[in-house]
Amino acid sequence: MIAIGVWFFVKDKNGGEKTYFLGGREMGPWVTGLSAGASDMSAWVLMGLPASVYALGLGQMWIGVGLLIGYTMSWLFEAPRLRSFSIVAKDSITVPQFLTNRFLSKSRALQVICAVVFLIAYTVYAASSIKACGTLFNTVIGMDATVAMYMAAIIIVSYTFLGGFSAVCWTDFFQGLIMLAALFIAPIFAASLIGPDAVSHIPTDYFNPYADWRDVVSGLSWGLGYFGMPHIIIRFMSLGSQKDMGKSAAIGICWTTLILVFAVLVGVIGRMYLGFDENISKNSLVFIAMVRQIFPAVISGLLLSAVLAASMSTADSQLLAAASSFASDVYKPFFRNDKATDKEMLWAGRFVVLGISLTALYLAANPNAGSIMALVSNAWGVFGAAFGPAIMLSLFWKRFTFQGAVAAIITGAVVDLGWFAFLSSTGIYEILPGFFASLIVGIVASLMSPPPSEEVIALYKEATKYED
Repeated sequence: MIAIGVWFFVKDKNGGEKTYFLGGREMGPWVTGLSAGASDMSAWVLMGLPASVYALGLGQMWIGVGLLIGYTMSWLFEAPRLRSFSIVAKDSITVPQFLTNRFLSKSRALQVICAVVFLIAYTVYAASSIKACGTLFNTVIGMDATVAMYMAAIIIVSYTFLGGFSAVCWTDFFQGLIMLAALFIAPIFAASLIGPDAVSHIPTDYFNPYADWRDVVSGLSWGLGYFGMPHIIIRFMSLGSQKDMGKSAAIGICWTTLILVFAVLVGVIGRMYLGFDENISKNSLVFIAMVRQIFPAVISGLLLSAVLAASMSTADSQLLAAASSFASDVYKPFFRNDKATDKEMLWAGRFVVLGISLTALYLAANPNAGSIMALVSNAWGVFGAAFGPAIMLSLFWKRFTFQGAVAAIITGAVVDLGWFAFLSSTGIYEILPGFFASLIVGIVASLMSPPPSEEVIALYKEATKYED
């Protein structure tokens, strides 16, 4: 992983801000498709999701169903238009830049709001990946979890710091292959070893996916997050050619389908093979325990490296997305009055990567930080509720205004966090009320504000007709 970072550091040393943060829009369909999936599926898909299915039953499979639907919809509808729109909108290289340039606005309000949300949510998200690395090494070889977290963070920061977007995408490509292989092999071997009476020890409602309607609604609502997940949708903007969009979509959707199906199978088969164990459930260890019991040490080590691959492939993408947002949307316009050089921008982004990593490390090492799944769900909810409606309205509604975008983003974030703080006992995932509150407020605020100028309407028409 570090070698890939060094390679792109040398290769792109004369590249500028666009090269470091977006790979110069030169990513191929295979790298883009697998990178988009791998940057999404962090360690929670090997630890968090299987542990939820293991402990609570098939009702948790709706998370996978919701994610697959949302991911497919984002590739089919959001990706083509976002890539063309970001080019027409002054060649935007970050989501906040796109949202500002989409309205030809001189106001920096959106960029500041987005950067603040990015820094907070990505710190929490990155903490979940780093925490998974600590759990893995502590469980397998007894290493102190905090030491393991620092080691993982150093490696992730190294190649992200050096190679930027290109290094992140290429490491994601290889990590995605490792994750798929591990999730494919482990449950198949475990299923072949299950005894005939394994099911008799499991509660009857465990296999009922409709046992609780809140599981269905909350699980499906996870899919809404894809429309506003910056570190995923920026892959759409980086694709080298509009003509490769269909191929990238097919690769990404197929990979994600297999990953989610086998992640659920790990939970179900793990429950039958391992029985219920409170420690496995509490620490999200079902995949790790299954692999270690079935395979000899060498093979077990190779399969467990998938947890590292999942953690790193998401953490690096999140760090880079936050760094690009801060450097391009805060540092350059506010601290340097748009006069920062490319070299200065690269180093500003690199130091943000370092700062977020240190903060995420502190959070991950806190014993009260929550489970891996909890950390992911919190960050996922904020991003989806805050940015999803604003981005989709900006792509598909020409009457959408700058004021509507600001109102939508603030409303989504506030409602999501408020629901989590005060109404989480309802059992409804906070992204659902946050997303639709943001959508409604964005529409109402746009209708109450002056209509877009002729120039903004012309930009919208140009983007919707754009062909590579």
